Amino acid sequence: MRKTLRLLPLSLLMLSVALSGCNQRTDKDEGSVILTVSAFDGLPIQVSVNGGSLVQVGELTLTSVAKEPGGVTSSLQDIELQSYEVVFTRADTGTRIPPKKVNGIFGIVPVNGTDTIDNLDVLGADQLANPPLSDLLFQNGGFDTETGSTIVQLNVNLRFFGRTLSGDQISSNTVSWLIEFTQ
Repeated sequence: MRKTLRLLPLSLLMLSVALSGCNQRTDKDEGSVILTVSAFDGLPIQVSVNGGSLVQVGELTLTSVAKEPGGVTSSLQDIELQSYEVVFTRADTGTRIPPKKVNGIFGIVPVNGTDTIDNLDVLGADQLANPPLSDLLFQNGGFDTETGSTIVQLNVNLRFFGRTLSGDQISSNTVSWLIEFTQ
């Protein structure tokens, strides 16, 4: 009997610790989906800044996957796209980077389905008007004043944001590729 009385407080303590670690949400709740950039075509890999045009990805596919494959899904797990972000890092010896690009976007990615986006802007006037890309313009000398090069290599890092129809915030994986900017 005494041994049981000693174990009771210890058992209650362990139970309370276990229960405090439980979340209200689990992977089985609505909205338990993963958003991924699953395919893209028409990636720009070399761009002349003196062309003055926006830089776009020709076609991009977003995929929504239920975290519990084979489980029950509902339209509450559909993802409503809200925005995307493009962040740049240098792939060469330079340190200056264009400002990040954040744009709103509309679309629905159904649970266990896809959405295709055509002609997604990944670099616009704000990025072209700032160093190091503005340095490559002929009227500004045509070379990166930091590195002395007529080429700027940037890693482009793209990510999407949205929410499920049940209200869970979702962000995609980050996809990256290299663009070589020339005069």
